[in-house]
Amino acid sequence: MSNKPLITIITVCYNSVKTIEETIQSILAQDYPAIEYIIVDGGSKDGTLDVINQYKHKISRIISEPDNGIYDAMNKGIHLAQGEVVGMLNADDIYANNKVISTIMKVMSDPSIEACYGDLIYFKTESPEKTVRYWQSSDFSKGAFAKGWCPPHPTFFVKREIYRQYGVFDTSYAMGNDIELMMRFLEKYQIKSYYLQSILVKMRMGGVSNRGLKNIIIQNRNILLAASRLGVPIFTMSFFMYKLFDRFSQFIKKPRKGELYAK
Repeated sequence: MSNKPLITIITVCYNSVKTIEETIQSILAQDYPAIEYIIVDGGSKDGTLDVINQYKHKISRIISEPDNGIYDAMNKGIHLAQGEVVGMLNADDIYANNKVISTIMKVMSDPSIEACYGDLIYFKTESPEKTVRYWQSSDFSKGAFAKGWCPPHPTFFVKREIYRQYGVFDTSYAMGNDIELMMRFLEKYQIKSYYLQSILVKMRMGGVSNRGLKNIIIQNRNILLAASRLGVPIFTMSFFMYKLFDRFSQFIKKPRKGELYAK
């Protein structure tokens, strides 16, 4: 039995038969020896559970039942988590390499660090080796969310105690719940975070919140509402200008040689 601190990784899925195996394998391939792996399935009907059950002896906990959406499912996983650190890897995502978790846990071993995040790349399902978008984050500074800044949530790892102190995902929002949570932790409660300048996660294009103009509008409206509720001042014009510029730059910017690996 490993004497390393335990980390919990939660995968939320629903009818993800085409991608769930790659996600599972990505986690099982990690070189860190103390991973609690929880899968929360929304009651899939397409064979997703058949794939999951092929690996059940390597998965700590499997839940399959109807839920009230992805963030309700994530909350179920958080409430079950036993690890000192909690991370999310959804069924369309994979880790950039097998050292991501050990790299994260090295950072999180610092008692003063309460959250850690890094960079993310998007790829097309048919061309996983080709980077379509490169989401390069940066160090957090107070007021950053008000200007439209946000780290990529799949790379966001948090000490479990933070969820206990400041709450889990607010499911009253239709979209943007992950941004609300990170805004709450970083802006309102000012937890100590660390930006790891490495690509940690690869994500397939076509996520729900980015699928069509209507969803983008709903998500941004919810972010503005969440900021108001949290008491985070938003400069509406600079918020949207930054987001437009940042989104455009993600399609232009390319990772430097060697950046596809956690350091």
